[in-house]
Amino acid sequence: MRNRALLALFVVAAAIFVFGVAGLIVSGRQDPSSDFVAVPRGTPGSGGSQTLLLRPDTPSPASSPEGSPDETAAAYFQAWVKSDYDAMRELVDEPPSDFADQHREFEDAALSRSLRITVGTLVRTGDDTAEIPFTQERDEQEGGTWRFETRLRLAVRDLTWKVVWTPAVLHPDIQPGGSLVRTEPEAGPLRPVTREGRELPRNSGAEPYLENLMNQGVAPTMGVAVGWTLRVENPGLPAKTVLSYKPAQRPVGVRTTIAYGVQAAAARALEGVQQRAAVVAVRSSTGEVLAVADRLGGRAAFERKYAPGSTFKTVTAAALLGSGLSPDSMVECPAAYQIPFHRSIPNYRNEDHGMVTLRQAFALSCNTTFARLTIERLNGDKLVDQAKAFGFGVPGEGGGASTCGSLRRPENLDALAEDSFGQGTVEATPLCMALVAAAVESGEWRPARPLADEAPQGELPQNVPLPSNVAEGLRSMMSAVTVDGTAAGSELPQGTAGKTGTAEDWQGGQDHAWFIGYRGDIAFAVFVEHGGTGRGAAVPIAARFLKAL
Repeated sequence: MRNRALLALFVVAAAIFVFGVAGLIVSGRQDPSSDFVAVPRGTPGSGGSQTLLLRPDTPSPASSPEGSPDETAAAYFQAWVKSDYDAMRELVDEPPSDFADQHREFEDAALSRSLRITVGTLVRTGDDTAEIPFTQERDEQEGGTWRFETRLRLAVRDLTWKVVWTPAVLHPDIQPGGSLVRTEPEAGPLRPVTREGRELPRNSGAEPYLENLMNQGVAPTMGVAVGWTLRVENPGLPAKTVLSYKPAQRPVGVRTTIAYGVQAAAARALEGVQQRAAVVAVRSSTGEVLAVADRLGGRAAFERKYAPGSTFKTVTAAALLGSGLSPDSMVECPAAYQIPFHRSIPNYRNEDHGMVTLRQAFALSCNTTFARLTIERLNGDKLVDQAKAFGFGVPGEGGGASTCGSLRRPENLDALAEDSFGQGTVEATPLCMALVAAAVESGEWRPARPLADEAPQGELPQNVPLPSNVAEGLRSMMSAVTVDGTAAGSELPQGTAGKTGTAEDWQGGQDHAWFIGYRGDIAFAVFVEHGGTGRGAAVPIAARFLKAL
């Protein structure tokens, strides 16, 4: 009996030594190969797992409990490491039917990145009962370390040491029927912001576009986290917050491609304009919409098509340059051009400029020159194909049924002549014409990107490179417009290139005014409904816009 007593005392002392200061480190808890490692306090880690034999070698009498509380606790924690809830359940006395579900729901609410369990000293609370305190340290997303202490209680049941489990093993505040719940405050209605994360300028004319963007259910791309709270909810008791996280910065919403300074400049440029008008600006190198100040109503700058007038000569000039002409080719610019066996095409105010270069004819906006050259060197198919290369007929911004611009194949020479200088069947949105100017500056036509920055691009139309001689020639011709052409002598900043346009209103109203162009990497289109001439109405708006950048 004395030897048996000494052996029992030795086993208890060894168990106290091991578990009194044991630690459990869990990282990557989903890895089923994780091991339970018990290390006495102050003992350097060996770098590998240690196997501790806690069961005595000598068999116990039939009346003695099987195993020990230390062994049961060790097995329980080892199963917990592996998220082996079935093995844990086998070690529990009368586990609830939803034992595994309670563990899973706790982990789903906690969303811990890692878990460290530090085991304290086992305490015998009776001949057949014991308990072990342990501390959970959980790494919570954005919330730092969540640390709390609880206890694992054990007792002898049917001559076997078992875990006496309650939900308090998961967290000391959880009572039977209770649970851990994660809540996230309502973010409130999403709001669009500029590409820099700033609030958009008020009453800038972009509101219909931003409202449409929000109605599309675009997902936020930055700064929308509003924090979270972990609460213990017990039946019949007020919920108790055990951990919470609130970001230092409030959410900034859905980021758009609109640049604050460019949008503000576009809005200011329209101040005092009596007619309905719009300014659209895009980044030539990307197709991003930097500004849309729309006083036309609705989303007209993106969706409503108008005759582009002489701004379409940019497209016609590209086709002529592709046919073998150069900006220095000598051409005629008479007051009128008689189409053989068809109608006569007049110049604006019947102006006669005689023999000029193609560059000068473009700068002076000679209708007669472009009508004649189109009939003599091009045809309907070539003009339509060139328009397609500049986006005419492709889906508009955001896709859908709307197109950037349209041009039907001319049925006769009269229709071909009218189309050559932007009348007839030619129609385009202000956005479409801004993209035409952007293609000249960058040397490649690009579709407009969706307003939601970093949104999935989907099936956007393909970019269309311009032949190098065409791009270089168009740049030379658009620069001539502002130096010695229809936009010369205006308040446009130096380095601006563009093309004016005056388009007849098919319904009999006053002509529409256009000016498209670029300066640096910013391309733009200015449209004034019933504004008169491009020089008189659109160019001053463009000058105010560019000066404000």
